[in-house]
Amino acid sequence: MELLRLWSKSGKVQMDFLLTSGNRGIFDDEAAALGARLFYCPYGRGRLLQFAREFRAILREGNYDAIHDHQDYVSGWHFLLGWGVLPQVRVSHVHIARMHITTNYVVNPGRKLSTALGRGLLDRFATNVCGTSAAILREYGFEPGRTRRPGVSVAHCGFSVGRFSGSRDQNRMDILREFGWRQEAKLVLFTGRLDQAMEFDHPKNSKNSWFALNVVKLAAERDAQICLIMAGAGDEMRGKLAAVVAAWGLAQRLQLVGVRQDMPQLMRAADILFFPSRQEGLGMVAVEAQAAGLPVLASTAVPRECVVLPELCRFLPLNRPLEEWAETLLHITTKPRLPAVICRDAMQASPFSIENSAATLSTIYTRNTQRAD
Repeated sequence: MELLRLWSKSGKVQMDFLLTSGNRGIFDDEAAALGARLFYCPYGRGRLLQFAREFRAILREGNYDAIHDHQDYVSGWHFLLGWGVLPQVRVSHVHIARMHITTNYVVNPGRKLSTALGRGLLDRFATNVCGTSAAILREYGFEPGRTRRPGVSVAHCGFSVGRFSGSRDQNRMDILREFGWRQEAKLVLFTGRLDQAMEFDHPKNSKNSWFALNVVKLAAERDAQICLIMAGAGDEMRGKLAAVVAAWGLAQRLQLVGVRQDMPQLMRAADILFFPSRQEGLGMVAVEAQAAGLPVLASTAVPRECVVLPELCRFLPLNRPLEEWAETLLHITTKPRLPAVICRDAMQASPFSIENSAATLSTIYTRNTQRAD
């Protein structure tokens, strides 16, 4: 969406979306308003032939110069089904931690074979494999810097830096008023999909929301000014976690707020982003936090490639005691914020600004088109 917002201003790029879930999303109306066509084409084992027919028709009609697929090894299967009508440039982009794949091996042993075949199909059909970090590329078995096809390179996601930079005073007042918190409150922000189990080591717990809640509980018991905003999808789990928080007697201070559309405002208002993920492809929320001048406490499972302003980032191993996490969190909330202009300028010059990110992708697309010509 950030790319579409940028490229739609010039009108030089037509960008369409194929949604393999078949479901509408929160950005669909905006995408259509910016000139994109959206194709709802469910992909799954039960409708492979129908998907192939629909997919191939879209490719033929669109006469595209590039296809950019974000479903890691599954991209290979998509490219196979489009064989013969694929664009010259075929990019697979990996950004989701591989935990979800290895977990599925246990539930569905056949997934291991389909994954291996998908990897082989990428080698056959892709012109490029990109990753949101060098760490995630290596995790998927691709070495950054490979020049023979498929070429392998890091292509960071980008965003509009201006959305996150700016003065925090009004945003902070608005958030304090919304939740009925005092001016002295120290605001901890957690953002990410709520995990499926209230267990620290559950194989499907990626964002580590249960771990985060227990750390903030300890911090809140030691400092009466600590308040939490936990934003993220997962209505069923949010209800369960809210019941636990109420039993702790902390329901007013630890707020589970669901999906929010005002993340830049929340980041400017908060005092710390708490990001103890068990696995991340990069961790864009940590990058956005730095653009907002928000200090970050993350786990060492988050790739260090997310760091633009080292003075804003602190990492701890997940095997450290909860008490150490809580003490570190409390210490960070006492540190003064960096000036907004420093954060904005550093982020604008980084690979994460949408202008720089778009330039990286344009180079990939253009270079492959020239080779084909």
